[in-house]
Amino acid sequence: MEFNSKLPNVKTTIFTIMSKLAKEHNAINLSQGFPDFDTDPKLIELVSNAMKDGYNQYAPMQGVFALREQVSEKFNNLYQSTYHPDTEITITSGATQAIFTIVSAFIHKDDEVIMFKPAYDCYEPAIDLHEGKPVYVQLEAPNFRINWNKVKQLINTKTKMIIINSPHNPSGTIWSKDDMLTLENIVKDTDIIVLSDEVYEHIIFDGKPHQSLCLFPYLKERSFIVASFGKTFHNTGWKIGYCVAPKALMHEFRKVHQFNVFCVNHPMQIAFAEYLKNENNYLSLNNFYQEKRDFFLNGIKNSRFKFIPSQGTYFQLLGYSAITDENDIEFAKRLVVEHQIATIPISVFNTEELDQKMLRFCFAKKEETLQKAIEILCEI
Repeated sequence: MEFNSKLPNVKTTIFTIMSKLAKEHNAINLSQGFPDFDTDPKLIELVSNAMKDGYNQYAPMQGVFALREQVSEKFNNLYQSTYHPDTEITITSGATQAIFTIVSAFIHKDDEVIMFKPAYDCYEPAIDLHEGKPVYVQLEAPNFRINWNKVKQLINTKTKMIIINSPHNPSGTIWSKDDMLTLENIVKDTDIIVLSDEVYEHIIFDGKPHQSLCLFPYLKERSFIVASFGKTFHNTGWKIGYCVAPKALMHEFRKVHQFNVFCVNHPMQIAFAEYLKNENNYLSLNNFYQEKRDFFLNGIKNSRFKFIPSQGTYFQLLGYSAITDENDIEFAKRLVVEHQIATIPISVFNTEELDQKMLRFCFAKKEETLQKAIEILCEI
């Protein structure tokens, strides 16, 4: 057969490559972003009960209403911001599906989408598939702050969307209130849609607040917020998330959503609807993960790796320029083969694979896993 690939430049993801290498060499896997500890047994019990109670057929297309009510209440309690559970909230098959569906619903041929690099690798292929044009703003290591003058220069009549991500994967930085106000001023009185990837909203450190997009009225009226139960509740394999947006935008989203996945795992939605009633199940995450971050960083403080403590997410960037001048992909592969520790090179997320001599480590791991990793890193 002959055919033209719609994604001719897409290769096997770095996550698959590094995880495969880790398995082959029996390495500690701090590459892919998933915990190696168990989901709360209470949540598993709630899912099991929902199955026994008969919630095993199709859920409503928009999501179980009780769960949408809890999401609405969470926004109201945390941000004093209202989203109507009937018309402005949709449960999705993870955050990635939500992001893909948003792009599908709004991006046409030659529409421009501004995105900040390094960027999570699901954004760009979705834009390419719909014949949009990704427009990059490269963030500079080690602080990864935004050059807003550059952003302003890129805005034109073809700009249809801006994708933002805070807390930011892979850098672990967070957007400030000033960042959000600047963005709000840029898009005000335009037709630009903002897609805000906030899957790590409950994992922010050192007492800093999460500047959710919904806190800024002119942003909220033109924007989607995407979130993830999997990231929040240590069950990434369940692939359940949600998105919120004003009614008119959500109406367009659901047109695509219903033909993409139609609906999401029913018993798990029932379980999450009950589990969210206890706010401590997500409000305790900041301290939970900060302890892991601090344990990891304290352990490697005398190593040859350099770092600025992560402000959010469960990722930590380590600079290795004092160790070798190898490119980050080759160094990451050598760490697996020679030292049995797997990580993620950052260049794969950058414009033209810019090599900033940095690797991303996931610290959502048991203490004993982190201790083994610390010992390895301190020997390099």
